Amino acid sequence: MKKIGNSAAANETYLKRDDFYKNLIRKLNAEKDKMKLGGGKKAIEAHKAKGKLTARERINSLIDKGSRFFEIGTLSAHGMYKEYGGAPSAGTVMGIGRIHGKYVMIVANDATVKAGAWFPITAKKNLRAQEISMDNHLPIIYLVDSAGVFLPLQEDIFPDKEHFGRIFRNNARMSSAGIPQIAAIMGPCVAGGAYLPIMSDEALIVEGEGSVFLAGSHLVKAAIGEDIDNESLGGALVQSNISGVTDYMMKTDTECLEQIRSLAGKFSERAKAGFNRAEPKSPKFSPREIYGLLPEDPLKTYNMYEIIARIVDDSEIDEYKAGYGKSVITAYARVEGWAVGIVANQRNIVKTEKGEMQIGGVIYSDSADKASRFIMNCNQRRIPLIFLQDVTGFMVGSRAEHGGIIKDGAKMVNAVANSVVPKITIIVGNSFGAGNYAMCGKAYDPRFIFAYPNARIAVMGGSQASNTLLGIKVKQMEKEGKKISKEESEKLLKEIEDSYEEKSVPSYAAARLWVDEVIDPAETRDYISMAIEIANNNPEIQRFNPGVIQT
Repeated sequence: MKKIGNSAAANETYLKRDDFYKNLIRKLNAEKDKMKLGGGKKAIEAHKAKGKLTARERINSLIDKGSRFFEIGTLSAHGMYKEYGGAPSAGTVMGIGRIHGKYVMIVANDATVKAGAWFPITAKKNLRAQEISMDNHLPIIYLVDSAGVFLPLQEDIFPDKEHFGRIFRNNARMSSAGIPQIAAIMGPCVAGGAYLPIMSDEALIVEGEGSVFLAGSHLVKAAIGEDIDNESLGGALVQSNISGVTDYMMKTDTECLEQIRSLAGKFSERAKAGFNRAEPKSPKFSPREIYGLLPEDPLKTYNMYEIIARIVDDSEIDEYKAGYGKSVITAYARVEGWAVGIVANQRNIVKTEKGEMQIGGVIYSDSADKASRFIMNCNQRRIPLIFLQDVTGFMVGSRAEHGGIIKDGAKMVNAVANSVVPKITIIVGNSFGAGNYAMCGKAYDPRFIFAYPNARIAVMGGSQASNTLLGIKVKQMEKEGKKISKEESEKLLKEIEDSYEEKSVPSYAAARLWVDEVIDPAETRDYISMAIEIANNNPEIQRFNPGVIQT
């Protein structure tokens, strides 16, 4: 074992970084608090006037008292759908909490946002909840209170493979796989949306609040001329005692949630994957010191070993190939007692035989080769992988190309793609280009992917991209016979940079569910431990097959 990390020196640089990052956390929490207001205070008051709990109140009543709810997708739809008044958190609250000590996935419609209507991102968010549930054999509970598809955007939610209908397909597949699904109908449940609770294993309905039918009373009147009200058509009494569609009829939200807790408390224990866990130990250094170690400018250097020292137990690692391929750190460690394999980009200045060298988050051939072999080792030993991303891409230039960087990069991507152990990705700083792929970006099926508040996610760095885009724009204008002055060029460059920066920040990625959540770096250990405990529920880990990897 190797002890890593040094006490953080409270010098001017550290204090400036610490203050900068604490301010980022304050802004992040303020944005999240705004999203948690859903449709706003007036909409919440109107909702509660009906005797109903809000989505988050329902979740807080459902989970164990004093336990933590790990919300996923808090910033989903952030800044989107402005022409329709927005859709905070995509009108759905989703996350992971404990019921009788066991983790479950919970998905609750927020009826204060457009009556709980489904936007395209709402469907994507629900599909992500089901994906997490299926990957980790995690029971799922739906708290349904929705008016159905948001009709002005129906073409973006209805017919495609990853649209609304996929949710019902997943309901069927999850039931077949023995993953418990319980649905509570706590408001209207119309048309296609009626299938979600009824395709779950058991459905509860709240009297006077819940209703479920394929067509509401107005459509019934228009279609077949029958004159009937919604309660007589598909209210709680009808669907529980006449049609038998629902299984339990409850008088209030609170009674319904208590019944769900009772049912969930009787779920049997599942076989585990058997990931190694020892007695947890705290790091030697406070995780909050990460604030003062990360630079304000994501392109500046820092020492990733110092970040790792504030995440892993006892600030101890077993480093694999410590002196080779130094732009990527590979090490075995423990987080909250769980054995993990860490693959992390290094942005520091390191000493080599030829002197000092600034690495800057670039993956070189030797680093890619080392990481590939380490990933194979972790798969062989069934050790979950943690990717700490701060990568600007693979090395370019004649020397790199002649040395086979494409082959070595492909080898690493291949190893990540074929990895069968759980992968948890945290975007610490930059996540650019093919580096995003090699370090297990969203396309490579991490069980969870989180980002720090100062992360950047893009095909390349802002400066390179802006100058490239400016060059293209100027050439287009010249072809049209237009001349551009230096002042106009600088103004155009600024506009491009601002637009590119806006689309590279983590809130933009979180809005579109490219990342599951933007997290406080001081809570990294909590998120990793939760993710591995959940992943341990799925024992079905196949034998690692790396495919065709050139050596």
